[in-house]
Amino acid sequence: MSTLPPVHILFENPDWLPPLRDALHKEGFEYTEIPVHHGIISGPPAPGIYLNRMSPSSHTRGHLTSVALTREILAHLQAHGARVVNGLAAFELEMSKLRQHLTLQRFGIRTPRTALAVGTEHLVSLARTFEGPFITKHNRGGKGLGIERFENADELQDRLAQGDFDLGPDHQVLIQQYIQAPEPFITRVEIVGQRMIFAMRSATDEGFQLCPSDVCQVELQREKAQAAALADNCPIDGGAKFSQSPLKADDPLVLKYLAMCAASGIELAGIEFVEDAHGHRYTYDINGTTNYNQTLGRQMGIHGMEELATYLRHVVAPQVMAELG
Repeated sequence: MSTLPPVHILFENPDWLPPLRDALHKEGFEYTEIPVHHGIISGPPAPGIYLNRMSPSSHTRGHLTSVALTREILAHLQAHGARVVNGLAAFELEMSKLRQHLTLQRFGIRTPRTALAVGTEHLVSLARTFEGPFITKHNRGGKGLGIERFENADELQDRLAQGDFDLGPDHQVLIQQYIQAPEPFITRVEIVGQRMIFAMRSATDEGFQLCPSDVCQVELQREKAQAAALADNCPIDGGAKFSQSPLKADDPLVLKYLAMCAASGIELAGIEFVEDAHGHRYTYDINGTTNYNQTLGRQMGIHGMEELATYLRHVVAPQVMAELG
């Protein structure tokens, strides 16, 4: 029997759990898995470490109650003094890309111009205030779903007239300045605790669905293969979609990320930026339910979930054990 405190995993998508299970087992943790789309909140929570793995894309898997229920669970845990990795403050930030934009700006981090609208007429009106191309995205997003690029407001108005534009789970849609990168990739900085464990490049020439999880990539390639079969084309190979970035841990931008995470209660994050032709780096997304590409991990010799489990073992577990006496 382990002498470590148990880990309670709050989750919605079981397909993302196997690498985490393996990493926790390797570090000697016992764990429970708590699906957060139904259940009961009552009485003091069980002792241990709570790991928040709730995703803003839960609605795409039919779990329409998960985000609201997670808010209540995290508030309940916080009220009882439970140790939560990525607790309520971090969760609220992940559920709103507009709040992410505001938080990034507060820490002096460059962002694309970003604004929110509810209602299609307001969306078009807002778009007319943007110069140059822009993208639309859900305020509560996930996996890059719902992102579309437009050259101008008239093009967006025509798209809305088609009647199948996805307004997202809350009908809150962002318009965000499109940053043209000289090379088709974005950079994602992976943070565990108060350090960068690695940074990677994600190729964008195939679209905006950049979830690095192996499960996500299998699903995306399956969709492309099906579409290619209908079009009588060969599917695109996504094997080289991710590669290691040369970004260093002492880069000034990374140091700003770490300061922001520390002040915002974020212990686990994948933060994304894009660089324009002038070398300006624009940060646009903070992923708290971050996943890792195992193929890239094997190439680099750095495994994200193992880094997380090590952090739980050497940093979080001693905190919990000290509180228990």
